[in-house]
Amino acid sequence: MSILVTGATGGFGTYALAALKKLVPQDEIFALARSEEKAAQLRENGFSVKIATYDDPTSLEQAFHDIDRLLFVSSSEIGRQPQHKNVIDAAQKTGISYIAYTSFGKADTSTSPLAQDHAYTEKLILESGIDHTFLRNNWYLENEGGVITSALKTGKFIHAGGEGKAGWGLKREFAELAARAVSGKFDFPSILEVGGPLLTYQQLAEALEKVSGKKFDFITTDADTVSQFLQDNADLPKDAADFTASSQEIVKSGSLAVEPDDMEKYLGKPLSSTQDALKELFIK
Repeated sequence: MSILVTGATGGFGTYALAALKKLVPQDEIFALARSEEKAAQLRENGFSVKIATYDDPTSLEQAFHDIDRLLFVSSSEIGRQPQHKNVIDAAQKTGISYIAYTSFGKADTSTSPLAQDHAYTEKLILESGIDHTFLRNNWYLENEGGVITSALKTGKFIHAGGEGKAGWGLKREFAELAARAVSGKFDFPSILEVGGPLLTYQQLAEALEKVSGKKFDFITTDADTVSQFLQDNADLPKDAADFTASSQEIVKSGSLAVEPDDMEKYLGKPLSSTQDALKELFIK
């Protein structure tokens, strides 16, 4: 058996490779990188590397040759639908038997703009006839890094999420779940709604109070105010601060209020509690 992980130099891919090599022999694992320069660290860590980009169908077909199972980490670039089509076309042409794809909560019915590319990709995979699991990931707790670090610094927990809820979880554990899916050693459904317990920002702030021992002024405001606050207090550049604030508006919309499936069943252990996850990332 051979398994290929795309996006292997990114955070999710790095975590997935680390988890995967605990499940299958490392010589069965291949990592996809965009260049030899980016591949260097992967090779140092003992992984076989294939070079390809989502924009180059020929390179993808060459990389997918003799690969059985694919962990397809979605592109983060704007206009990614053609890229995703290249990946699925190459997988179909080279006879890949299974795809685990990192998608978005209830992608096929969600009205969130973020769901559109994922719904498109899920449809391509369905039409390809390739066996699959759509890993519909909720929200990484890491996405709230600016909000949380600025709260710890200033005593103000400020957000634009209203009463919306999200199923925050650790990127590491979402990637471990993906590794288990693509390993072929466990039974996974064709669709898995991945996430932690649904919480509001106020509940997230309360969990942070418990693990930090600090009390926060809890401020609900608009995205522009959040962005400026993060630029001033979390040392975030404007683009990053704007992204965080706009992400909070997605939470406010209700798009992430998707009840997770049985994470313990598929992860093989309980998902870290919100308090433990906060400790791991932010409490030193």
